[in-house]
Amino acid sequence: MFDDSNIIAGLEIGTHKICVVVGEQNAEGTLNIIGLGQARSRGVRKGEIIDPQQAEEDLRAAVYEAEQMADVEIRSVYLGVSGSHIRGFNNRGVHPVVSADREISEDDVQDVVKNAMAVNLPAENARIHSVRQRFSVDGQDGVTNPVGMLGARLEVDMHVIHGHANRLQNAIRLVRGTQLEVDEIVFTGIASSLALLTNDQKELGALVVDMGGGTTEFVVHYDGVIRHSGVLAVGGDHVANDLAYGLKVPLSRAEKLKIEHGSALVTEAAKGQTISITNELGLELKRVNVEHLQRIMSLRLEELFQLIARDVEQAGLTDYLRAGVFLCGGGSRVPDLNRLAENIFQMNVTAGHAGALSGLATTLDQPEFAAAIGLVKYGSLKNRKRAPRNLFSPQAIKGAFGRFMQRS
Repeated sequence: MFDDSNIIAGLEIGTHKICVVVGEQNAEGTLNIIGLGQARSRGVRKGEIIDPQQAEEDLRAAVYEAEQMADVEIRSVYLGVSGSHIRGFNNRGVHPVVSADREISEDDVQDVVKNAMAVNLPAENARIHSVRQRFSVDGQDGVTNPVGMLGARLEVDMHVIHGHANRLQNAIRLVRGTQLEVDEIVFTGIASSLALLTNDQKELGALVVDMGGGTTEFVVHYDGVIRHSGVLAVGGDHVANDLAYGLKVPLSRAEKLKIEHGSALVTEAAKGQTISITNELGLELKRVNVEHLQRIMSLRLEELFQLIARDVEQAGLTDYLRAGVFLCGGGSRVPDLNRLAENIFQMNVTAGHAGALSGLATTLDQPEFAAAIGLVKYGSLKNRKRAPRNLFSPQAIKGAFGRFMQRS
């Protein structure tokens, strides 16, 4: 058995699967992935709980499998959250330095951060993250640590991610119903980017796109910090729905056709090719044109990437993505998806892989586990108490999480 105090678990309650990843952190802070559990997700739609009873059954199955593999008892988890209600925006805080010698102190930094966090969210919403970006001292931008500098006006930019409190609380209550505690809630887009990106890629500028069954999350890093984030209520399920409608086949058959014959671009081999659709007795019901199938998929996926590209462009960040685009999530397995994305974003697109970790190598290479692995990495950073101060504000996260727990 492992020392429970060194065990970190990440939980992603997705539209298609519930996934639990277990990591062990040694005294030097090195993280080793030691367990994985997953179960089909039957009570979740578009990243949110719609049937708590079914979701709880699936959650218990995933936790049990992870515990058996890791040979540990999971007592708490870092919980990934998503959904179309989650929003991100940037806000600037300003603070006058009033000390006689004009030297900026740690108290001044705390005050300007509080001012940046004092934003008017919708009454039903609560803050999930307050992501610290860069400081400005008397108009000098790009300051990473202003303590000890001289100045009269201190400013800081923050990226605030918030969501509907009750809808977030539904996931928390589900987890607590299984006698597990929630260490923190984490936006799954942030978790995925933690799993995939190196520090150099965060500095250069990168867009991470996590394509799930019901939602697609995206996060932009630049200059070492998070600059932008978003969620689209579009995922792999919508591609299957389009195929079911366009090909006039049942949804279950459309999902199978997507997996077996799908492509993000129309291939040469698909032209003129047809597939026989049979019933349970083996009798042919109809024939499906593969080129038509792939064209339907391509149009839906092209629209998804165009929405993200337009959003990033409006944020003024497209030219800063020097490391390119990184794709993960189960939806990123579609053949030729990278080529389609390169056509839309006009930059290098890479299939993301979780790096700088050891343990279950085959697990780390699977794109659908990026968010859950990132949740474990997030927990390890918190455990070491040296999560980059320019990335996260622990006080803000802890405060928001406390409000969620009080609602239960």
